Amino acid sequence: MWETLRSVLQFRPVQLRPADRALSQAACVDDFRRIARRRLPRGVFDYIDGGAEDEISLRRNVTAFRRLEFRPRVLCDVGVVDTSTTLLGQAQPLPLVLAPTGYTRLASPAGELDVARAAAKAGLPYSLSTMSTCSIEEVAAVSGGRKWFQVYVWRDRGLLKDLLARAAAAGYEAIVLTVDTAVLGRRERDVRRGFTMPPKLGIGTLLDGAVHPGWTWDFVRSEPIRFANVTGAPGADGTEAVTIADYVNAQFDPALSWRDLDWFRDAWNGPIVLKGIQTVADARLAADAGVEAIAVSNHGGRQLDGSPPAIELVGPVADAVGDRAEIICDGGIRRGSDIVKAVALGARAAMIGRAYLYALAAAGQPGVERVLELLSGDVRRTMALTGCRSVPELTPDLVRWRGGAP
Repeated sequence: MWETLRSVLQFRPVQLRPADRALSQAACVDDFRRIARRRLPRGVFDYIDGGAEDEISLRRNVTAFRRLEFRPRVLCDVGVVDTSTTLLGQAQPLPLVLAPTGYTRLASPAGELDVARAAAKAGLPYSLSTMSTCSIEEVAAVSGGRKWFQVYVWRDRGLLKDLLARAAAAGYEAIVLTVDTAVLGRRERDVRRGFTMPPKLGIGTLLDGAVHPGWTWDFVRSEPIRFANVTGAPGADGTEAVTIADYVNAQFDPALSWRDLDWFRDAWNGPIVLKGIQTVADARLAADAGVEAIAVSNHGGRQLDGSPPAIELVGPVADAVGDRAEIICDGGIRRGSDIVKAVALGARAAMIGRAYLYALAAAGQPGVERVLELLSGDVRRTMALTGCRSVPELTPDLVRWRGGAP
């Protein structure tokens, strides 16, 4: 009996570091989310996790993928599966982009630096947010990989032109122009928490920090969190604690229109990705304007609650614009199978934000690397199980909407 027990009993190595435990416990994005929820103060987690108003669009971004089912083919010789593709004229190993996210150092001390390093290691483009907590130059110094710079349109066009010049000088290949923030959506989790940036301390914050000592210890030992790209700009450097809505509404230009694309063409010599397209009509206008790529996106459900899930628009937008612009599906990606579904409907790539933020909060750069590995493995496995050997074989007849097309 003892010989039999010895032959089958196995014990996992004891993981002393929290990050190592997180990596050993996480098998999918939702696992990283659960770990991040335990580790982060409630206000920080809600800022990352939350959406606008009743969070209908936030939930539908994810659940819409569940309405898509595969139509797998068999006996297709999938001994070799190639997940590579091209995006903006460059080859990459997976149809995936890391989306711009603001205030990333709230999740982990190195913030954008860790994400950029993980993206470069995976050979994927990383989009740095205008509202990042590490600067254009700091990210370029640690990453020789593909970098895009996400642009919010400031009222001060001189400041905006300077940001574009800095991005060009630092080797960023494309800009991502976000067009769905004429005003900031009402994110009621942030309202209830009194969430500000940089974070300000109150009794509730101190109590919350006490029950999340790992995050709090990292936070107090780190440099102050600021809007790193605009530090020193009058009224715009984020050195005072302000509500995110007040900050955005004071600094961003609500008068942005299609005419402004000409200004960006003059100020930026490179590809433009238009992020925040939510209708076929606007997708056509974007293609007419000559942008290189369209990111179909409702801002992760954080702007207009009731806006359509990106995945439901990918097919109609692809039909409308053809090959005039590449399509990126942004929102709700939680598994590699979601990436496969988006590409099958006509996207050139998918974009993730929360998925890597959860992993960053759970385990830093190794967490981001791990979630990218999981998604890559998911894509390869899904392609094999559906009978597809390469990305060009991911076509609309691979999937169907359960209950009929939206």
